[in-house]
Amino acid sequence: MELLKAEHLSKVYGTGENEVRALDDVSFLIQPGEFVAIIGPSGSGKSTLLHILGGVDRPTSGHVYLDGKDVYSQNEEQLAIFRRREVGLIYQFYNLIPVLDVEENLTLPVLMDGRKVNKERLEELLEILDLKKRRNHLPNQLSGGQQQRVSIGRALMNAPAIVLADEPTGNLDSRNSQEIMELLKLSNQKYGQTLVIITHDENIALQADRIISIEDGRVARDEVIRR
Repeated sequence: MELLKAEHLSKVYGTGENEVRALDDVSFLIQPGEFVAIIGPSGSGKSTLLHILGGVDRPTSGHVYLDGKDVYSQNEEQLAIFRRREVGLIYQFYNLIPVLDVEENLTLPVLMDGRKVNKERLEELLEILDLKKRRNHLPNQLSGGQQQRVSIGRALMNAPAIVLADEPTGNLDSRNSQEIMELLKLSNQKYGQTLVIITHDENIALQADRIISIEDGRVARDEVIRR
């Protein structure tokens, strides 16, 4: 059974002459453990789609199912829990808490959920992310690449069903970009993590198992690169 199902998703902003259709009848399936890249020009609806898949922004019409559960049948409190437990979100601009150190930023989603930190998983992530020596550093004491590693670790800390990354390398140089991609691919392979990345970088997209192209709010192409 598929892990994620997007069914006839549409998102409309404004009314009448001011109406903007950001998404227009988008449907696809994502299997467990799949690595999918979503590409398209600026303004095509990629980020809107990612936010809808992650429970951040309700669609105007259509459904998102994760593990067979209709995400938007939940109320706001249930959606907040869903985002903490089932979705790992990674953004271009890190979104770290400046007064918390690396370890505190990594474990924040678990603590906000009122759950006990899995120390073994924490140590493993710090090792994989090459952050053990930086665990007590604040974000402003880290490089851009290191900050993005923290945001990846934070997304993986709860062992979510799916990781959604919005231009995760868009703020990094080419060397750091490739390091971040290697880490994301490692999470996909080591943890069997289902991974969806929004990108405009064709070289990054070609590292995925599958590429979905979005144009003018619609799926223009859905192509399997490797099995």
